[in-house]
Amino acid sequence: MSMEDYDYLFKIVLIGNAGVGKTCLVRRFTQGLFPPGQGATIGVDFMIKTVEIKGVKVKQRFLILSYDITCEDSFRCLPEWLREIEQYANNQVVTILVGNKIDLADKREVHRQRAEEFAEAQSMLYLETSAKESDNVEKLFLDLACKLIREAKQNTLDNNDSTAMPGEGKNINYLSCCSMN
Repeated sequence: MSMEDYDYLFKIVLIGNAGVGKTCLVRRFTQGLFPPGQGATIGVDFMIKTVEIKGVKVKQRFLILSYDITCEDSFRCLPEWLREIEQYANNQVVTILVGNKIDLADKREVHRQRAEEFAEAQSMLYLETSAKESDNVEKLFLDLACKLIREAKQNTLDNNDSTAMPGEGKNINYLSCCSMN
């Protein structure tokens, strides 16, 4: 896909313990399907989807920090994942905490309020999803795109090098975009 096919390119990484549903969230968003019996994936899996928001085409390559609401251990590991993010990612990276598998609410081990408090303490957005039932999956990625566009518009993303190398992108256009709830 060439630069003419989209206005913005955002590379989004999903991070979290094995089995929390990262691949399922991406597949639900990019392909509209939930792979039954999805095994654990190893390595990096790139899937791409272009969305249009108020006339602005955004190409998303999938930082989303995720945990399984039915697995306390996956939530307890979040501080360790945050240390990894701080060590290897730009300090201006937009981070969203996602509690996945809300379709299994009767097996919930991590209460929503606890997760919301954790996210707020870390200055993250918070959302609960179900890749299986497609609950809030589209909202997750579209809200993230809106936030990234807004930050690009405000020129808060790390855009210090005004001479982009081929394939790295183009100058940020100032435009009006989304409002996030």
